Amino acid sequence: MATGNYGTIRLADVSPADVEIIVHYTASRDQTENFTLFTIPNSNLTPYFNNTNTGGDANQILGGLYNLSLPANQFNNLGIYTLILRPAQINTVITDCGVLSSLPNVKGIVIDLSNVPSGQLTNFANQGLTGFRVEYYDPTDNTKIPNFYRIITSNFYCEPVTQNLTNTQDKSIRYIYSQGSSNLVFCTLSPSSAPTNRPNAIPNIGQPNQNIVITNTFFNPISLEVEIVEHDISTLAIALYGNQTKSIDDGIYTIYDTSNNIYKQYNLYEIRDQLNDLLYEVRQDRGDNIDFTKNFETIIV
Repeated sequence: MATGNYGTIRLADVSPADVEIIVHYTASRDQTENFTLFTIPNSNLTPYFNNTNTGGDANQILGGLYNLSLPANQFNNLGIYTLILRPAQINTVITDCGVLSSLPNVKGIVIDLSNVPSGQLTNFANQGLTGFRVEYYDPTDNTKIPNFYRIITSNFYCEPVTQNLTNTQDKSIRYIYSQGSSNLVFCTLSPSSAPTNRPNAIPNIGQPNQNIVITNTFFNPISLEVEIVEHDISTLAIALYGNQTKSIDDGIYTIYDTSNNIYKQYNLYEIRDQLNDLLYEVRQDRGDNIDFTKNFETIIV
């Protein structure tokens, strides 16, 4: 008997601290090699909150709706800016790959918090990394291994203990969960156990001293394109449909915006040859040399 369909997509309500914003800039679409990469602070991303019109609590984030402000000092050139909003990445290193003392079948990686950026330490509290993704760098050339990752299923503060083992091939250092805070964190991963039909096929979860990157999975990466241009629809409409005047005496051609402020001025004149035959009609931009006596309201009085 069918029980109905269930949605699996939810609107993100992440904190800006969980987001990294990377910007790719190129002056034109034809330039594929000469580009610039830079980042902007995640403080430029601010969430919206519910209000009475949305029927929610004003203290609760309105999921999926954020405001992104672009710094004028960084977005000050004409061209195409491609913004990548991705989950914040934590670059660290595996201190050890071990097992729990009381549960030798539970394998995991151990991370020393001294190798974690100070701004990301709050994520390493007990169960703070659950659901995060771990990606690995190749130990030989330190390049990221493509399409290979593990999911953290739990993390707790831990302490190393020494045990006397009958099998000399086993490591004598094992780990127990710490009752308080510690400088070491034990993370269990999935998959980390061999399938029942092939007990020796133990999945790789990394090795000591291997560089890794830990990423939250709160939202999918987003790509936005912003093109900075000299003219937009509004300015083009001013040139086409705005009020205009031409001074017959000095040939100054003036275009006005929607508020009848002077938007552009040009010199209009003709070039003739020695026989007074017309060669060219010229429209020359006056630039900043604006004649403010051509005020529209003054002319039409």
